[in-house]
Amino acid sequence: MMRQYLSIKAQHPNILLFYRMGDFYELFFDDAKRAAHLLDISLTARGKSGGDPIPMAGVPYHAVEGYLARLVKLGESVAICEQVGDPATSKGPVERQVQRIVTPGTVTDEALLEERRDNVLAAVCHAQGRYGLSTLDITSGRFLVCECDTDDQLLAELQRVNPAELLYPEGFSSLALIEQRKGLRRRPEWEFDTETAVSQLNEQFHTRELRGFGIDELTLGLGAAGCVLQYVKDTQRTALPHIRSLHKLQQNSLVQLDAATRRNLELTHSLSGDQDNTLFKVLDTTSTAMGSRLLQRFIHAPITHREELIARQDAVQAFVDNSQDELLDSLKNIGDIERIMARLALRSARPRDFSRLRNAFNVLPLLQQELDTFTTPLISRIKKQIGTYPEFQALLNSAIVDNPPVVIRDGGVIAPGYNAELDELRDLSQGATDYLTQLELRERERTGIATLKVGYNRVHGFFIETSRAASNQVPTDYIRRQTLKNTERYITPELKEHEDKVLTSQGRALALEKQLFEALFDELLPQLTQLMDTAAALAELDVLLCFAERACALHLHRPQLTDEDVVQYENGRHLVVEHVMSDPFIANPLSLDDRQRMMVITGPNMGGKSTYMRQTALIVLMAYIGCFVPAEQAKVGPIDRIFTRIGASDDLASGRSTFMVEMTETANILHNATAHSLVLMDEIGRGTSTYDGLSLAWACASYLAKSLNAYTLFATHYFELTQLADAHSQVINVHLDAVEHDDVIRFMHKVETGAASKSYGLQVAQLAGVPKPVIAAAREKLHELERHQHPTPSPANAESGRQSAQLDFDLPAADSPLQKALAEISPDELSPRQALDLIYTLKRLSESLGS
Repeated sequence: MMRQYLSIKAQHPNILLFYRMGDFYELFFDDAKRAAHLLDISLTARGKSGGDPIPMAGVPYHAVEGYLARLVKLGESVAICEQVGDPATSKGPVERQVQRIVTPGTVTDEALLEERRDNVLAAVCHAQGRYGLSTLDITSGRFLVCECDTDDQLLAELQRVNPAELLYPEGFSSLALIEQRKGLRRRPEWEFDTETAVSQLNEQFHTRELRGFGIDELTLGLGAAGCVLQYVKDTQRTALPHIRSLHKLQQNSLVQLDAATRRNLELTHSLSGDQDNTLFKVLDTTSTAMGSRLLQRFIHAPITHREELIARQDAVQAFVDNSQDELLDSLKNIGDIERIMARLALRSARPRDFSRLRNAFNVLPLLQQELDTFTTPLISRIKKQIGTYPEFQALLNSAIVDNPPVVIRDGGVIAPGYNAELDELRDLSQGATDYLTQLELRERERTGIATLKVGYNRVHGFFIETSRAASNQVPTDYIRRQTLKNTERYITPELKEHEDKVLTSQGRALALEKQLFEALFDELLPQLTQLMDTAAALAELDVLLCFAERACALHLHRPQLTDEDVVQYENGRHLVVEHVMSDPFIANPLSLDDRQRMMVITGPNMGGKSTYMRQTALIVLMAYIGCFVPAEQAKVGPIDRIFTRIGASDDLASGRSTFMVEMTETANILHNATAHSLVLMDEIGRGTSTYDGLSLAWACASYLAKSLNAYTLFATHYFELTQLADAHSQVINVHLDAVEHDDVIRFMHKVETGAASKSYGLQVAQLAGVPKPVIAAAREKLHELERHQHPTPSPANAESGRQSAQLDFDLPAADSPLQKALAEISPDELSPRQALDLIYTLKRLSESLGS
């Protein structure tokens, strides 16, 4: 047996091997030690190897799904090795084979999956400064491919799809980028070969070339896709008919969000890592798990195609204007048929999957009637795509019992009346015939023994029982089977024949039931494509109904999508903050357009600057997923990217300090933002010395305003930056208001025009519970510093008459002679003499400005 185990284990060296022995799956050697640690199960020993006991651990076969779920969540993979031989005919150990491999990215079992989260397998490769990336959700057949030009693009995509398992080639040159992810799997280089991949993909899709998919130029991406497909074939060991096509991820059709932006905006996961207090959590009132998963994909992939967005808005408006109750009730009875379709394709669907599918087929005609009242183009398309399936509805209604067991193993799945032979075998196995009663009456009459009985027990089978006193009256064809104290038990050839028939009927019934169950797959699989399209349409309908319900419940309004360069709204709110607050949320307006592209936001800590910035990003993002927004009269023009640089965090594992992370994220923004990007910058430069930080913040803000001209919200405590409004006409100052009385501060959370008068840092520290002696010492030190500075009046406090220790950035006007002279210089065309003359000219201009 150990030779057999070791030969199988040699084929799966890097994953746990569950080796079936009787009623247990056993693990040996290092696998046993590892499993005992991960699952907190007993580690024992059995037999010896090289004189040492062989470590062994095991789990009961009937409870294996729970243990597999725990291992999958830990990122482990498991090979399930079953007995495939017949114990009655086997010489030596029964033949065993690995029947399936369970990995985090390829699981399809309901018990092993999070129902409201996509389970994605991804592969990445790298060559000539570019990355190929492919992703597959085996539970839906969604197969995508793309290529990334930079590390940041790759990280953004990985953050978006959040794969449960990530494959990479041996010698992957950018391992440092991904090594902190769970579920990493190193694969041989040949699996990423483009020619091999193209051949495999054509075989899977039954095509001769991939040109029709629009992906033939993505050589790196195709290599990654080939690795994904090979890995799934290796683990599933069955046909994959639901993987029907490979789509190119059109990144230019999406509003781009980098990894930092997704994290900072807390779209589907909070900064603490859970889903509480996120945009997804507030929006998600979907009726099905597949709708919930689609909503997350919408949130992470806002689209730029305006016609599609308006079609979504029209559908949501139609649902808002009409009652949704009946539609919602129908959807709640649909279930997660998207994943049922995947299990159907893999022939791993269980009885309850067919029961849920039957419920869905029963609901679809009613759902179609309810959708007849809506005429918007998107709802009409969804209605057509859903369809009805009366043949499948009748089939499953007649074939499956009302409440089937979890597995087919013990039968009881096929409904009575579906198959006459099965009904007869069940009647025999359950003793539900009148044969024994008729036999008893006949034998009493034949023998004249009034006390004769026909009985059955599990040890001796069927028997005819008489009293010992009547034993001399039994016929000669009676064969004694058992003698008891006062009775004798007999068998006859006729009863023996019936016994054989009955005792074998249960096994025959179970075998026939399994055949009938497998035949259901054959009936449904030819329509798999249409059924998967139905599941996709139902998920989309679920999300649109969710948007409508949220619009009514949360007082959301339809935004206007326009070609104008504008981001405007009245009475905007941060949906998540409002959701968790007990006090009323203070709504605020925003207006960015051609005339004003940047807001420099000042005000106290806890005053609401970050909330105001994030709410703007969320309002724009919600507009670009087709959802109504928490603002009135919202108007949003073309947006290609959303960037955020908010909060402080370090990356010590990569040797990056908080300030280094801040500057890396800032550099990414400054390199990639455009005039159609929305940029949120919070407290740039606070991680270094005052003068370094202030200089960097001023330079970044000036670059965004002058060179990039992006829509920018720039929050800062450097009051010196408020002078940018004097130098750039497109920059305006706003502040979050606060009121101070006797060193007690009250935050008004209201956005006002102009710069703040002070930061209220000491007051906020006092609110945080900093000891009073420390606050007093800080206040004394602040006065000392202010007395020794040479103050310069600033716009931040001009109205109040207060003077603050502040650097004065002497910014020449954009149209000054000095600026014009600098703009006209072509350095490469100057002779040495001209350059020297130019220096004197610039010096004179500078002196004239100074005077």
